[in-house]
Amino acid sequence: MTCLLFILSFSSWPCCWPCMYSSSGYNGFDSMYGHVYRMAEAVAEGVREVEGAKVELLQVPELVPDEVLEKSGARKAREAFAHIPGAKPDDLADADAIIFGAPTRFGNMCAQMRNFLDQTGGLWAQNALVGKVGSVFTSTGTQHGGQETTITSFHTTLLHHGMVIVGMPYTETRQFTVDEISGGSPYGATTIAAPDGSRMPSENELGMARFQGRHVATIAKKLAGA
Repeated sequence: MTCLLFILSFSSWPCCWPCMYSSSGYNGFDSMYGHVYRMAEAVAEGVREVEGAKVELLQVPELVPDEVLEKSGARKAREAFAHIPGAKPDDLADADAIIFGAPTRFGNMCAQMRNFLDQTGGLWAQNALVGKVGSVFTSTGTQHGGQETTITSFHTTLLHHGMVIVGMPYTETRQFTVDEISGGSPYGATTIAAPDGSRMPSENELGMARFQGRHVATIAKKLAGA
């Protein structure tokens, strides 16, 4: 079973996408300050808890000019995941499930992820992703800064590819947490980075990310008949 995880995160809004289950999986991302990367790591941890599941982290290409990354301080932060391989559209066809992580941009996925997905027309023409499991997680700068719309609007692309969408059911009871600031929704795991990107994912949010990875891998395994 293969899992792909793609992560893309920019500024205080990280974005990523993982893909998983078959005998192999991918986790891909683009992260400027590391919020989505940290969430992707947690998702991958959850995937690995399922017997037979394999997961690979990949990151989509960055579109921000080097000089802008340098001035924003993002270049230094990106060193933490510089070792993660870059993603190519054809990588998606090799996975049984794909979990995408992407920061929000005005309630939608970031440009880096959109650019990557816009290159998957060939896969669409070949029905290459039909029946594969797809799931999404995100990061925003504020508590209600487009977490749900980013994920649900992302689903539109996955549905056009014929993917089977998996969210995060309320059997993950961390979603009921109200005594602390926390992300999380039935659509997928989320984190809140703060407007300046200073807040990193909490243990509650990381726990939900692990649950999502485990949940997606479990369903993908059943669909694969493994």
